Amino acid sequence: MPEYTVLTVASMIGVVALEGRWRTGIFTSARYWCSMVIVFAFQILVDGWLTKLSDPIVLYGRDQFLGIRFPWDIPIEDFGFGFSMVTLTILLWEHHGRRRKENAR
Repeated sequence: MPEYTVLTVASMIGVVALEGRWRTGIFTSARYWCSMVIVFAFQILVDGWLTKLSDPIVLYGRDQFLGIRFPWDIPIEDFGFGFSMVTLTILLWEHHGRRRKENAR
């Protein structure tokens, strides 16, 4: 399996597992899903421009990803990477915010 695909799937599994351990509740939060819609909307615009096959700025080795591009030539792995990166940031924010509140008591 291609390296970028494997790392993307591993990061997604890791982030979901971390949420399972910390139980911040972000996956049941409308605010989280609203933020993800905003992130993905801008990711489609920017990533689509950076990876367009007609004049790419960012190049991907064919053996490094599945080769599935959607929409506008964006490798599907980019969406998994974006999910992992943003979700991990929110998880860390929520987790450390809770710990700070618990320590203040």
